[in-house]
Amino acid sequence: MAGFADWLSRVGVAASSSKLGGIFYFVVCRRIDSVLIPLSKGRLSMGPPGQTVLVTTRGAKSGRTRKASLAFLFEGDDMILVASKGGSPAHPAWYHNMKADPRVVVQHRGGIEERIAREAIGDERDRLFARMAGSFANFAAYQKRATGRTIPVMVLARSKVPR
Repeated sequence: MAGFADWLSRVGVAASSSKLGGIFYFVVCRRIDSVLIPLSKGRLSMGPPGQTVLVTTRGAKSGRTRKASLAFLFEGDDMILVASKGGSPAHPAWYHNMKADPRVVVQHRGGIEERIAREAIGDERDRLFARMAGSFANFAAYQKRATGRTIPVMVLARSKVPR
């Protein structure tokens, strides 16, 4: 079964690397994940198995809670996210939300936890982006499409402060 899951993950990453696939993932799959991840307690998602997290932020303008399903990797205890928006020329809304209020809630196979977001800069950003692009080839394709902007990388550390 692991072989099938690996194959399915590779197909998904390859499909989402295309412009149309990136749009499909951004528009359709993320909406499905907002229901699927909570129902399955993080075991199922439309993204890479075990490497997709549902992130809840507070809207920078509206103040309302917003959810986004995103690919992630652990860097020690921290979670790494890439604000690619499928290679769009603009940053995704969740990135702006995290910049305005870095307190977030994440749900994944490990459960539900509060985290604090910060943007990686300089060499740290480059190293973490390369690591993410090494695991998810679509991020390299997105950076090529995102002319005029460097795709941000966000680091989510465990929160010790109640929300």
